[in-house]
Amino acid sequence: MGAARWLALGSLLALAGLLQGRLVRQEEAGFGECDQFFYAGTPPAGLPADGHVKICQRAEGAERFATLYSTRDRIPVYSAFRAAPPAPGGAELRWLVEPQIDDPNSSLEEVTNEADAVTSVKNLGSKQALNTDYLDSDYERGQLYPFSLSSDFHPTTFALTNAAPMTPSFRERWYMNLNSLMDQALTPQCGDGEDLYIITGAVPSDRKVKDKMTVPEFVWLAACCAVPGGGWAMGFVKHTRDGDVIEDVMVKELEKLLPFNPRLFQNNCGETEQDTEKMKKILEMVNQVQDEERMVQSKEGSGPLSSTRSKKSALLPPEALEERSSFLRKLMGFIATPFIKLFQLIYYLVVEILKNIVYFLWYVTKQVINGIESCLYRLGSATISYFMAIGEELASIPWKVVKVIVKIIRAILRILCCLLKAICRILGIPVRVLLDVATFPVYTMGAVPIVFKDIAMGLGGTICLLFDTALGTMGGLFQLVFSVCKTIGYKVNFANSEEL
Repeated sequence: MGAARWLALGSLLALAGLLQGRLVRQEEAGFGECDQFFYAGTPPAGLPADGHVKICQRAEGAERFATLYSTRDRIPVYSAFRAAPPAPGGAELRWLVEPQIDDPNSSLEEVTNEADAVTSVKNLGSKQALNTDYLDSDYERGQLYPFSLSSDFHPTTFALTNAAPMTPSFRERWYMNLNSLMDQALTPQCGDGEDLYIITGAVPSDRKVKDKMTVPEFVWLAACCAVPGGGWAMGFVKHTRDGDVIEDVMVKELEKLLPFNPRLFQNNCGETEQDTEKMKKILEMVNQVQDEERMVQSKEGSGPLSSTRSKKSALLPPEALEERSSFLRKLMGFIATPFIKLFQLIYYLVVEILKNIVYFLWYVTKQVINGIESCLYRLGSATISYFMAIGEELASIPWKVVKVIVKIIRAILRILCCLLKAICRILGIPVRVLLDVATFPVYTMGAVPIVFKDIAMGLGGTICLLFDTALGTMGGLFQLVFSVCKTIGYKVNFANSEEL
């Protein structure tokens, strides 16, 4: 079995000659040909260029994924790739180094074995982690872009620029989480996965391995589904502390947790057109993944034993160690399978019962809280209305008093106006008229004798006028008769015509 394994390793190592991890110039805005692994061809924005190296990982003449590597922490900041259906893992390749990170003038343009690069690369290990950095430490090389997530075997995933220090138990749970998320949650809700963009990264802590490599404080994953009309975006965080399970977060919340708060996806992966129903289904599957991880953690209780075994197995040759571990895994798996299945059944039953009890208690508590909130809301509304009515009345009292005072003043002013008008009218009558009215009786009494005198003189004049008229008429008649008689020829002699 060991020979077959080494034969498989030999055939796979033959493919390593086709590998090429091309470094991208820092002045370039993106990752060159590897921009295809980012949503809308745009890498995360907001990260400083100082101390970071852009790597476009290639294999067999094609781009496989992109990595932003920190030469200060000697761990990848993130790796970006397009999701593909998961495939079972095979034999691991030897871990490879990137020559041009330590020596930009190196003639080696491909990732290569560390042993081959020692003699040809200057300052090897000055800016990147090496295999020797992991020796005699409690950490192993953990991939940000795991081999098991790729549909084809890509030796590029075993580049040390795609690895960060992880404890064995944490690395196992991290790989389990990634495979479960891809299989059960992310890929099924994004069509066939062709439009699914994945970014995995690590956030450094203050702990270091041999004062060189920084141990991650937590690792994270951001997923963007760009299916037209049915896309979504989700984030996940897993702390390296023991007992912590993977947590789901929104992409914007994940960006706030990362250093420099970068923008992972342009326009937040089409935020305005995201499908909330698919996101709900993803969260349901994430809950199952979390339950599976808790169940696995509950089974892990043999820490001291495993450490003792690791010390003993370090003395064995690789072939014997590999065959022994394989045989023990099969034997233990055969013996423990029935018990594990029974424990899983009991665990699921207990979990479902507890979940239903919690849901029922939550429903009852929610109803009680809603009732209390409704009563408090009504009481508060009535109290506020009462105080508002009282306040309105109190506020209206001064206004009403002012209105009454204004009406009184208006009435007084009207009375004064009427008095002034009467006085003006009285003062407007001429004084002469008043004197005439006052002296009217005196003038009237003094004028009575004069009036009677005038009446008497009028009557006397009238009588005299009548006598004058009669005499004149009679004289006229005599003259007429005399004239007639004279005309006829009679002459009348009068001695004195004047006397006639």
